Amino acid sequence: MIYLDSSVVFSVQGRDANTVAAIALIKSTPEQPILSQLCEVEFVNALGLRMYRKGISQTQAQASIADFEQNLLKGLYRTFPLPDRAFTRAKILAQTLTPAIGARAADLLYVSAAMELGASALYTFDQKQHRTAQTAGLAVNPLS
Repeated sequence: MIYLDSSVVFSVQGRDANTVAAIALIKSTPEQPILSQLCEVEFVNALGLRMYRKGISQTQAQASIADFEQNLLKGLYRTFPLPDRAFTRAKILAQTLTPAIGARAADLLYVSAAMELGASALYTFDQKQHRTAQTAGLAVNPLS
């Protein structure tokens, strides 16, 4: 299974410089990619931040959220709750990865969620998260 982080979902749903690459990544997966509720929250928050910075209107943000929800209904992604065990794993990873590579807490939670949900890979456009996932032993998408 492929686990998506919010940077990939945002690129598909919110349109940015990585949109073409994100769509290609999703189309290249042999099975339905998965994401957690953490990703949903970060996606909605990223739209709010874009509105705050005057990059999009409220109407555009609402349209992106509606499109995301439609894609969930169509089965483009499968959503799972953030497993409780992800917090325990993230705490363990924080003790080993953070001193070595400077991992951020949210990155540790994404990586831990992917691992707890049984994902074999994590797709992200975030360089720090990419490195965190790779160091933790997950396969990752190539970064351009």
